[in-house]
Amino acid sequence: MAMQKETKRACVTGGSGYIASELIKQLLLKGYGVKTTVRDPDNAAKISHLEELRGLGALQVYRAELAEEGSFDEAVAGCEYVFLVAAPVNAFSENPEEELIKPASKGTLNVMKSCVKAKSVKRIVLTSSAAAVSLTPLEGIGHVLDEESWSDIEYLQTEKPPSWGYAVSKVVAEKEASKFAQENNISLVTVLPVLTVGPSLIAEARVSLALSLALLSGNEELINGLKIMETLSGSISLVHVEDVCRAHIFVAESPSALGRYICCSVNTGLVELAISLQQRYPQYKVSTDFGGLPAKARLSLSSEKLLKGGFEFKFKKLEEIYDDVVEYAKAKGLLP
Repeated sequence: MAMQKETKRACVTGGSGYIASELIKQLLLKGYGVKTTVRDPDNAAKISHLEELRGLGALQVYRAELAEEGSFDEAVAGCEYVFLVAAPVNAFSENPEEELIKPASKGTLNVMKSCVKAKSVKRIVLTSSAAAVSLTPLEGIGHVLDEESWSDIEYLQTEKPPSWGYAVSKVVAEKEASKFAQENNISLVTVLPVLTVGPSLIAEARVSLALSLALLSGNEELINGLKIMETLSGSISLVHVEDVCRAHIFVAESPSALGRYICCSVNTGLVELAISLQQRYPQYKVSTDFGGLPAKARLSLSSEKLLKGGFEFKFKKLEEIYDDVVEYAKAKGLLP
């Protein structure tokens, strides 16, 4: 009798999230056995999408809490790859130090400690953010930032621009994770996605999705959020959620993958983006006047390292990303 092929096993933390749920879907479609963690497996509304994903393959759901050391032991046991997607996300916290920065580091290290105990884990893939790269005071235009660049913690903690705590939490968690991986001889690779957009498997619309649709929906508060984003980070850089998850699996499986990987398929600015959307979707009456913002973005984020490693984006152009998002948003009633 032929031996049945051993299924590869992966754990994805934070299975009730936007990126995590798409990542679970893609892993199941690739034949992985997947374990995922949620804070409350009894909350039917939060895990209904996971019940549906069970139709694609072997998916197990575990209760785990980032703040509790040891609570990920069962979920990571027997897994080759562990994807650390779960993280505190309250970007506008009143007390970022206690609500974001410390919990992000502690939670990351708690999962990594469980990975050391498991002894089966070949590689950990940490989901960070481009917010850990580009929030740094830069003069002039034409900057290209890569994985060598880090957001300036001192500047962020001193000036406290909007959502500064989120950026600091990502830098601190990355550096702590890297140190822990070296000390414990674990292979750690980090993916740094830009503003992630695309259809969502979870019921509630994510902030990044709502932000990407702001110019089309005309939501002034969110358009202001995009202005702040460009003012602080120097660009509006975008990537499709499917590509973010494909990149996670790519760096997990690629033996030579090492260090940080920016995941960005399109660099643009708010003015450029608005003009492009106005031309492509004239029915939405997109405004192109943002008083004072430059016609072009000050910087771009380079995914050259990921591309040189052999990765290819599926959604490479702005219109490819947006056509997909607009169709989804119309179907969900997020756009008329």
